[in-house]
Amino acid sequence: MQRRGLLIILSSPSGAGKSTIASRLRQWDPKIRFSVSATTRAPRAGEEEGREYYFRTREAFQGMVERGEMLEHAEVFGNLYGSPLAPVEAAIASGTDILFDIDWQGGQQIRNSDLSEDVVSIFLLPPSIAELERRLNARGQDSPEIVRARMEKSRSEISHWAEYDYVLVNEDLDATEDAVRTIVQAARLRRRQQPGLTEKIRRLNAEFEARK
Repeated sequence: MQRRGLLIILSSPSGAGKSTIASRLRQWDPKIRFSVSATTRAPRAGEEEGREYYFRTREAFQGMVERGEMLEHAEVFGNLYGSPLAPVEAAIASGTDILFDIDWQGGQQIRNSDLSEDVVSIFLLPPSIAELERRLNARGQDSPEIVRARMEKSRSEISHWAEYDYVLVNEDLDATEDAVRTIVQAARLRRRQQPGLTEKIRRLNAEFEARK
């Protein structure tokens, strides 16, 4: 029986590990597709159109929102980010799991969408705030001002932990990865993700009738 795909939401404050866990999850199962978001920010070195992001002007992005073509969208640090709806709908109907590495705002919109029953949501917490700041500085991607802004935003992000199906403290990457794998494997077995069950039950009942 072909199953229905999942919408796997991974969220965390910046630096708590969601991008690393998302990458490891796809290495574990390459059939999981990463949701390619649209964004209004400029490409970084090495990024390609359609691989990391769909790079759009603010006007083009807002047009997609107005036409209902976004599953979710949000403004983060002055740039717009969002997930185009059509490719997500097609993927889960064909049995493909879609992975979202997004913040709480995007996760909330997806959980409130028409696809909410296909969602499994996971929030990652850092072991401590001091460790969170250390990880942000160790990445070396952002200026001290951006690091401070991310740290200030982290408190608000963490306050949304109770909206998620699962909450994991990311103290050890290997242990966290194992936990996320277990969650995904269990979610794939939900009745919602097995649309062929109704026909299977019908056939079993037909066998009972044939034995009379």
